[in-house]
Amino acid sequence: MIEAAADRTEKERKIPADVLSAMHAANLFHMLLPVSIGGGAADLVTFNQVIETIAAADASPAWCLAQAVASSHAAGFLDPKIAREVFGAHNALVAWGPPAGIAKALAVDGGYRVTGKWRFASGSANATWMGGHSTVFATADQPRRNERGNPINRTMLFRREQAHILDTWHVLGLRGTASHDYEVADLFVPEQYTTWRDSAADRRENGPLYNIPLLTLYGIGFCGVALGIARTTLTAFVQLAQTKTSGGGLGAATVLRDNAVIQSGVARATGALRSSRAFLLQMLAEVWQASAASGALPLEQRAHLRLAITDAIEAARKVVDFAYRAAGTTAIFEGSAFERRFRDLHTLLAQGQAHLSNFESAGQALFGLEPTQRL
Repeated sequence: MIEAAADRTEKERKIPADVLSAMHAANLFHMLLPVSIGGGAADLVTFNQVIETIAAADASPAWCLAQAVASSHAAGFLDPKIAREVFGAHNALVAWGPPAGIAKALAVDGGYRVTGKWRFASGSANATWMGGHSTVFATADQPRRNERGNPINRTMLFRREQAHILDTWHVLGLRGTASHDYEVADLFVPEQYTTWRDSAADRRENGPLYNIPLLTLYGIGFCGVALGIARTTLTAFVQLAQTKTSGGGLGAATVLRDNAVIQSGVARATGALRSSRAFLLQMLAEVWQASAASGALPLEQRAHLRLAITDAIEAARKVVDFAYRAAGTTAIFEGSAFERRFRDLHTLLAQGQAHLSNFESAGQALFGLEPTQRL
């Protein structure tokens, strides 16, 4: 159903209503929620593989699902009644993104007066709630600080209709994600509708999921999107190579599958994709087991997971680039099996989880050094 609706998803620039309804009916957005509020409490491998499967059909719904499901991690850091209200409804979809500048949450009696603008809220067109990552201010110009002197941040949760959504998502790929900007001005948010990622003081749920950093969950979901795109693109190219001839239409009789360069390229692409995927699944299983057993994730293990996530995305890029180029002019036309997937994958590469700097952080950790970016 998702695959058949792909053209509509791109044209409407959001997940179509019938597709979204079917995804909710399958409880996909509840995948990682705790059982206590009606969720599936899935493990990391299941989460990643669901996203990969959907991305093989169409990347935009998979991306929105990955973003929303990872964000539902916050349910474990809220009062259960509030978590059920925000994340547990049958059609719940929470969208948020990073602030564009400083978003201020002025502390007042019972909560905060929030003013800010945020970006890249994937799924915003279909969201029921929004979140705004904000800096807490004690006065209009004085942020609150922790014991280390760093500003204190909280995520403010508010209903979508309380936000002004800005139609900003006019981009190369992932056009159906509706990753728009949004803003609020002087909006009151009660204290119980706020949290902060991975905050020990806020944590209400036990279990291995809540030892996994939220930012890592994004990486686990988004690399699943990359792998799904790459797998389908490579399959499409292998099918094309059975009949497409080389030589630019000048009467060449040799089909691409009989070309030694193409044969080698397909073999190398297949090996790279399957190897990176196997490493990723191994690390997801190991990290889940370690989290369930002790709750502690050693630095080296976190480095291996970050390496596996980033390597999977990079392998997907190489596979998609190979298939797109090897398909020749077939790939460049709208509606081909390659054109949208190429755009989607290269848009995905702009997200922080795909940045090559992640290799630097993993390498620092493998040397026993404290990484510059959190793993």
